[in-house]
Amino acid sequence: MAQRIAHAWQWLHSLVFVIQMYAMMGIMGVVFFPAALLTHHGARFAAKLYCRWVLWTARWMVGLRGEIRGEIPTGEVMVAAKHQSFFDIILIFNALPAAKFIMKRELLWTPVIGQYAYRIGCIPVDRGKRGAAIKKMVRDVAKGTQRPGQLVIYPQGTRVAAGAFKPYKVGTAILSEELGQDCVPTATNVGVFWKRTGIYRKPGLAVVEFLPAIPQGLVREEFMARLQEEVETASDALMREAGFDPDAVD
Repeated sequence: MAQRIAHAWQWLHSLVFVIQMYAMMGIMGVVFFPAALLTHHGARFAAKLYCRWVLWTARWMVGLRGEIRGEIPTGEVMVAAKHQSFFDIILIFNALPAAKFIMKRELLWTPVIGQYAYRIGCIPVDRGKRGAAIKKMVRDVAKGTQRPGQLVIYPQGTRVAAGAFKPYKVGTAILSEELGQDCVPTATNVGVFWKRTGIYRKPGLAVVEFLPAIPQGLVREEFMARLQEEVETASDALMREAGFDPDAVD
């Protein structure tokens, strides 16, 4: 009975946290919109401030802390990250000095998120046939190279639940080849605490870990095999550290 009451109480806290999180997104989005229109620095400042708000409120409202491990990339590199929920976006964007994401074009039409994502230099990609989508992605990224920063891509293409597996897409290797940039594999365990869907937020320590860079110039198959092995192995280790066994998931 006590466990059920505790779970219900945590769920209620989670609900309040989620409501205020999205409410604050709207409030900050409106307040800082003039600055975001004037300069991409204004948009980035507002987005960073919002990330810090989410991190702060997650800590005291639901007991969820965030931690960054490894050497934070600062130069012109690709960051190929495991994506489990909105919280890893928050942690990565807050940690990197000038992050810009490869994102679904549909998100451009999302209130607040779309407008700010465009202003900070995120790259929208049309979904469709793989070959056409990759060519479009390369062209769009090339157009954005005049604005320095760290290009974040999710090589699995979507959020993946903790312990689940989805194949890695070759677009990451193609971008590395075309841009001539090293790639920083990035692992996480955030899905253990903040699932890709639902309200409940579990207390604990959510980690994003930047791993040693993979140098550009590798054969495509070797690049993809190394990226997948390093990200999955490190993510599994972080999940086990959090008390979650990824091998136990069907």
